[in-house]
Amino acid sequence: MQISVVIPLFNEADSLPELMAWIHRVMESNQFSYEVIMVDDGSDDHSWSTIQQLRNQYVHLKSIKFQRNYGKSAALNEGFKVAQGDIVVTMDADLQDSPEEIPEFYEMITQQGFHLVSGWKKKRYDNTFTKNIPSKIYNAVARRSSGIRLHDFNCGIKAYQLKVVKSIEVFGEMHRYIPILAKWAGFKKIGEKVVVHQARKYGTTKFGWERFVNGFLDLMTIQFLSKFGKKPMQFFGLLGSLFFILGFASVGYIVFGKLMDPEFTVTNKPAFYIALTAMIVGMQLFLAGFIAELVNRNASERNTYLIEDKIGW
Repeated sequence: MQISVVIPLFNEADSLPELMAWIHRVMESNQFSYEVIMVDDGSDDHSWSTIQQLRNQYVHLKSIKFQRNYGKSAALNEGFKVAQGDIVVTMDADLQDSPEEIPEFYEMITQQGFHLVSGWKKKRYDNTFTKNIPSKIYNAVARRSSGIRLHDFNCGIKAYQLKVVKSIEVFGEMHRYIPILAKWAGFKKIGEKVVVHQARKYGTTKFGWERFVNGFLDLMTIQFLSKFGKKPMQFFGLLGSLFFILGFASVGYIVFGKLMDPEFTVTNKPAFYIALTAMIVGMQLFLAGFIAELVNRNASERNTYLIEDKIGW
């Protein structure tokens, strides 16, 4: 199979028939062998019944329905698990991503050798203050911290070699930073393609202001995990050692002062409280490092979701 199209969705019933017909038309005209995997992230409209009806018309359609809403990252991760195509394309279900882009994405992966190609919505139809400006800030921070020169990390339409999606784990809100996860996994040939961004035709956006805070926190998490995810003791141990050194230096100052002046009052000196606090904090950081090592070595699967129904398997 050449292409798997993975589509996470939440309450997008109105757009699904048009989207599936559009994908089918593009695939047939380019003679691609393909599958479409729609992951219903606990929709409470008639998205699932619409998918069931579409399955009767399109044998290439497969779908997974979550028992409740877990988020876009969870939906993508579950879609990646079951994808079988040599190239995996992700796109949103709201018709703002055009399936017409798929052939060029496919060519960039298969002919130019990219591990991952991300879309860039150079001209956007989103609200300037609530989406466009925050997006520019996010992307600038992500570029600087990751060293990946992409204009739009969070663009919904991307293409991957199959081995890329099988090598990464997407959780929390980390779908925004999949290129960083891919680079961390060793896939460094990352390209970009300007794509057409279309105005939303049905429904409303599913993302609120909380995504701005979550996005920055997840970026910090990725940066930490990329450096210390397999060796947390190196991070906590270093901080703990610095606090211990500060504490011992303060103790040395107190002891020296007492030897030089018997009238030296220990408990009235700031050094006493600095030493006490620093050594306690240092010990806590060491303990945090040891616990993190134990958790890291004994962690079970965390990306496990309740699935209510499946179609096509």
